[in-house]
Amino acid sequence: MAPQSARDKIIHAAMELFWLKGYNSTSIADLLSRTQLNSGSLYHVFPSKQDVLIGVLEAYRDGIEEMLLQPAWGHVDDPIEKIFALLQGYRTMIVDTDCTYGCPIGSLALELHEPDPRVRDLLAENFENWTRAVEGCIGAAGKRIPRGVDKKALAQFVLTAMEGGVMQARTHRDVSYFDRAVKQLREHFELLEKAAKTPA
Repeated sequence: MAPQSARDKIIHAAMELFWLKGYNSTSIADLLSRTQLNSGSLYHVFPSKQDVLIGVLEAYRDGIEEMLLQPAWGHVDDPIEKIFALLQGYRTMIVDTDCTYGCPIGSLALELHEPDPRVRDLLAENFENWTRAVEGCIGAAGKRIPRGVDKKALAQFVLTAMEGGVMQARTHRDVSYFDRAVKQLREHFELLEKAAKTPA
């Protein structure tokens, strides 16, 4: 295995630190300590902390298949079950962290109240990639979803349920808040499937 480049070391360290501490509470000194790089090496790759943030958001955007979708969907064929497998992945992270888990993109979006336009665009691209993947699952379900259902809006609703469930589970330190959101979502999909089977 080839050694990590300085850029990759910084990105991976920043992903972890931004998730653990938040963007504003992570210092350049934290990044240098975590990567064991000197300041010259860091500033050569990323002239500012905001450039590191942009690199992190690009890495999340470009790595959605490898980091998120493939692990969740590896052994799932049913398109609707893929959606719930993705949500189960978040549940696992909530439980594994004793309910301290926060979605990395959602947490950054909440923390950065007035982000630079480039940062805001990258946050939006990450959300759009996520919803596009879920929308693809909904489309693949074919006639199991009633005609006329706005697939993009439904995918955005799934994202809203996930982010809200994660946030409430973290706030209350109780995974049941996430579970109830997913249960309501499951019931909604079951109603859609039932409606699709009902003759017009």
